[in-house]
Amino acid sequence: MSGPIAVLGGTGPEGFGLALRWAQSGETVIIGSRDALRAQAAAAKIKQKIAAAKVSGEENSAACALSGIIVLTIPFEGHAALLKQIKSAIPPGSIVIDTTVPLAASVGGRATRTLGVWQGSAAEETAELVPPGVPVVAAFHNVSSELLNADAPIECDVIVCSDDHAASEKVQALAAKIPGIRAALVHDHFSARQGVEDDHLNILCMGGRTIGPAVAWDLVETFLTAEFSQA
Repeated sequence: MSGPIAVLGGTGPEGFGLALRWAQSGETVIIGSRDALRAQAAAAKIKQKIAAAKVSGEENSAACALSGIIVLTIPFEGHAALLKQIKSAIPPGSIVIDTTVPLAASVGGRATRTLGVWQGSAAEETAELVPPGVPVVAAFHNVSSELLNADAPIECDVIVCSDDHAASEKVQALAAKIPGIRAALVHDHFSARQGVEDDHLNILCMGGRTIGPAVAWDLVETFLTAEFSQA
């Protein structure tokens, strides 16, 4: 990877789980939080689990400034405010990964109601708020914190969405560092078929603004008829 990975919101269950899994794979991880002491405590907790872990804790802006990949794992209610706060700290050439799912909770309940976002999605809002030229990739929305914080392989696919192909490939490689996770970009018949036959993918993700209905239908048909080769 290109530099350390900053996980903003890394004191929460989703961010901590991702930080833990990447630390297990040997990546250098910086946990970001509004409170640097809380971030350092979370880093210490990972070191208790993995003695050789290359992990530290910093305040959010400081974590961004030290990183090549910035991962947002925060509730949607604080999404825009955090991005405005860290904008000047995001280094040129870095990649921002947004895991945010826009959800709201009823009074006293869990966050389960999907919110409409003016820009279309949380990642598209992020793209408007980061410095020009910084690619944004949406990923890891469907990976639960319970699985990330457990000891077993994840065993699921990850949906990776971006209009920057090079950034998407780097995030796919980052996802693959977590045992059991599979990520792939599908844009033609070969990748739709090969993703199933070789990688056992069970989620198909296509660009709604870049792939027409006829091609999309053909790709879905190819995907559904392909079979895992067991190789």
